[in-house]
Amino acid sequence: MKTDPPHTPPPKRSRGRPKSPFTEPQGTIQALERGLVVLRTVASADALTLSEVSERLDIPVATAHRILATLEKMRFVRLDQASQRWSVGVEAFRTGTSFLRQTNLLEIGRTAMRRLMEDTGETANMAVRDGGEVVFIGQVETHAPIRAFFRPGTRGALHASGIGKALLSAMPQGEADALLSRAGLRDFTPHTRTNLADLRRDLAESRARGWAVDDEERYLGMRCVAAPIFDSSEQAVAGISVSGPTVRLDRAALQAIGPRVREAAREVEEGLGGRGPKDT
Repeated sequence: MKTDPPHTPPPKRSRGRPKSPFTEPQGTIQALERGLVVLRTVASADALTLSEVSERLDIPVATAHRILATLEKMRFVRLDQASQRWSVGVEAFRTGTSFLRQTNLLEIGRTAMRRLMEDTGETANMAVRDGGEVVFIGQVETHAPIRAFFRPGTRGALHASGIGKALLSAMPQGEADALLSRAGLRDFTPHTRTNLADLRRDLAESRARGWAVDDEERYLGMRCVAAPIFDSSEQAVAGISVSGPTVRLDRAALQAIGPRVREAAREVEEGLGGRGPKDT
């Protein structure tokens, strides 16, 4: 007589979501954490050699190099072959811009820039510093047929741009000198300040009046007036400017627009809860 095999109940299904294969004992991915620490260290110092990264983080040189090479492959850092120094790469900027879009800096800045453009009739800009350069993050264009245009992400030399000089004027001289020493004083036009002593005098004047001028130092026929924007710790985190052709921005116009640009910078500072070193 044929009999059926004994009935075996199906295995019970476990409740809840399956355990992720990426879960680590401490809840973090150690390699990723190390990479982010290296990126933050490079960013905080503007530029570092391989040995400097190794020493600051107390990790083997070989480990530091593997992490930097990985970050370089993803364009989060870059290596200057001449100086053998590592600095922040373009992808770090692109990632950072997504944060900027969620903060008040651009929102408040755009309101101030629009008002500045309407008051002066010239293009208003906002930029931040990245190492030895400035990176433009926003602009409100004038309706005039001849105007300046800086696409977001456009870079400029610190010593040959209004916002760059405004940010330099807000730094301790030693820090500014170190940045300029690494970046160099490239000659763009006959008006570019390539002598450090001359540039220092220019920055001292900018610091005293609260705004800086790019007098055809990057592009012939174009001038720019800029002021730094300070955060709550009195650190210059960005700059705001007005730029336009020299035929409209003559000497008299510069003197009139300069204080208005500084007022616009203060508007942004108030919205951010920041203040400049001279504010009381």
